[in-house]
Amino acid sequence: MTVQQDRFTIAAQGTPWLDDAQQLSWRQYLDGTARFVEALSRDHEEHSSLTLGEYELLVRLSEARDHTMRMSALADGLARSRSRVTHTVHRMEQRGLVRRTADADDRRGVNCVMTDAGHAELVASAPGHVTAVRRLMVDVLTPTQLQNLGEAMAAIGEACRLADERDQ
Repeated sequence: MTVQQDRFTIAAQGTPWLDDAQQLSWRQYLDGTARFVEALSRDHEEHSSLTLGEYELLVRLSEARDHTMRMSALADGLARSRSRVTHTVHRMEQRGLVRRTADADDRRGVNCVMTDAGHAELVASAPGHVTAVRRLMVDVLTPTQLQNLGEAMAAIGEACRLADERDQ
């Protein structure tokens, strides 16, 4: 059975298939995001002591009060599983970039705190990160395209958050 035949079978079962324009946009999204994340990750590997994931984590902590966030909130804000964030924090803790502490208000909770060394690594990595983001995204798009991209990804992110909440 060909993809074209599958398309009609699925449509007949009540699942609307993507039309040609939607399929093209979907594939362009997959290709663009995969290539963007790969290129940005490679840039971090070549020019920074931080992986892209570690950089994102430190940015979140830098924006938080006292450079501290509860681990669960950090995972949610990064759209990562708690397990994945725990492993990343463990590696970063071994390098002295962050430390974990018990939540003063709820001893069952664990906070992640950016250390001075973590802040120094973030400051050192930021110019290269911003240069790469500009080269790979910001300077490639018109201001309107960039705004539309941001709005589209916010809508997608919200739909995914709601789906996650329903599934839990």
